[in-house]
Amino acid sequence: MGGLGNSDKASEASLRNPRNKRKQRPPNKLRTKPKSAKKRKSDPTLNTDAQNATNGSESSALEALPLEPFSFFLDEFQTANDVQVSSLELDSMKGRCILGPPQSSIQDDKTLVKHIKEAFGSSWKEVLCKGKLLEGETAPGSPAVLIISTSAIRAIELLKGFRSLTQECHAVKLFSKHMKIEEQVELLKNRVNIASGTPSRIKKLIDIEALGLSRLAVIVLDIQPDVKGYSLFSLPQVRDEFWDLYKSYLHQRVVEGGLRICLFGPLQPSRKRRKKEVTSPGK
Repeated sequence: MGGLGNSDKASEASLRNPRNKRKQRPPNKLRTKPKSAKKRKSDPTLNTDAQNATNGSESSALEALPLEPFSFFLDEFQTANDVQVSSLELDSMKGRCILGPPQSSIQDDKTLVKHIKEAFGSSWKEVLCKGKLLEGETAPGSPAVLIISTSAIRAIELLKGFRSLTQECHAVKLFSKHMKIEEQVELLKNRVNIASGTPSRIKKLIDIEALGLSRLAVIVLDIQPDVKGYSLFSLPQVRDEFWDLYKSYLHQRVVEGGLRICLFGPLQPSRKRRKKEVTSPGK
């Protein structure tokens, strides 16, 4: 029996090995697109760059979204205190507890004073400017507006914008720097329309019943960051003192609708800074 020729051997090999048989199939135009796509997928550099570009554009889009003041404050409150506001409290607070533009915070003195006046309507002169202590009508030592800042310097700076309102009834400074608590107790025996201070001293004066809250209608939270980027919501110790004050004396009034919050300064979430403090070595 004669031996197999080269062509016969090739045919026999093709039958035994299906791979060889597939190689001999004519190219299928319908498979061109998947093959090219497969090549792109197999290129790790191309795939990584494309993914990074997508993630980058999504991140930029999220960062570009404006923060809404109420959502910002609510997130800061819940995160700092590890609490969840109930649905009933949320419904009561939302839409009315924040004083100022609904889509941004207030960042200049003139706008701040403008919104403070609007909060008291047509009676703003009587509430914010008059200096007489009317017995039975005006409680001594109970401001209508309370400004809360991180430091004595900031407390004084914010009061400068209210000079036009404090000609007859001077604003009271409530901080510990260069001021004894006994001096402040004496000042609070008179009519007070506007007061400005730091969380620790404000709480202490409320604790000893020298500072009243019966007339309090607006709290201005000075969240302007300092040179290191810290604000009332992120500066260690001061942050804790503020939330202690807020939970003890202010939150329930906000929920009940008798007290409104005015945010002064840029809306900078402090959650990242808190995480950084926890993870920093040696702290």
